[in-house]
Amino acid sequence: MMAAETPTRAHAARLREPSDSRANVTGAQAASDRVASGSAKNRPRDRAATEAAIVSAAERLLLAGGWSGLNVNTLAAEAGVDRKLIYRYFEGVEGVVERLAGRLDLWLGETLAAQPPIQATSYRDFAREMLTGYLRALRASPLMLRLVAWELSEDTPLLRRMEASRSAVLQRWTASRRPNLPLPEGVDVVALNVVFLAAVQHLALAATTRDRFAGVTLDDTGWARIEAAIDRMLSAYPE
Repeated sequence: MMAAETPTRAHAARLREPSDSRANVTGAQAASDRVASGSAKNRPRDRAATEAAIVSAAERLLLAGGWSGLNVNTLAAEAGVDRKLIYRYFEGVEGVVERLAGRLDLWLGETLAAQPPIQATSYRDFAREMLTGYLRALRASPLMLRLVAWELSEDTPLLRRMEASRSAVLQRWTASRRPNLPLPEGVDVVALNVVFLAAVQHLALAATTRDRFAGVTLDDTGWARIEAAIDRMLSAYPE
């Protein structure tokens, strides 16, 4: 199993830090704010550039330490800005994460759309190309896998919105790529797709923390074996 972080309700509360707690800044935090404010004064007053710097800082923090180390103070320090700007431009850390997730959704849509057109002559062939395409996209984005792991570890309105948005990208992609094929009869297509999607997602997550899973080395040869196994499993769909 993937080595998971252990998020708490306290972390979710930190992301939504209320205004009265914002004022209760420790001496160390105040000093950090002054340093950030000083560096911010040396920058041109460009809101778009500042927002981009904050979002990029969130990406670096998530990749380096996951969601447990992401809060308004670490984000302000990493971006080199006054923490007040995070509230002014994004209404808090949640707004930054949502902006970052939206950027990832755009990347996912473009990455999937760039794949070669599907030449499927059966729903089984179509499902194979969809699953392997999604698996390859996940493997290409460690940041997306970080967010997927977060969604699996907590249940908040923000994370539900992020999951729904990514699901919408996948649904649009499959709708645009699916040939004029009838759904297989006699099988629960939706349930099968859920199982297959969960399997490829979990394997992609596992590869971020280890080089083997259940006896299969997750290198190029191992991934080829996994894609071949997906092909065999799709025999559940009739031709």
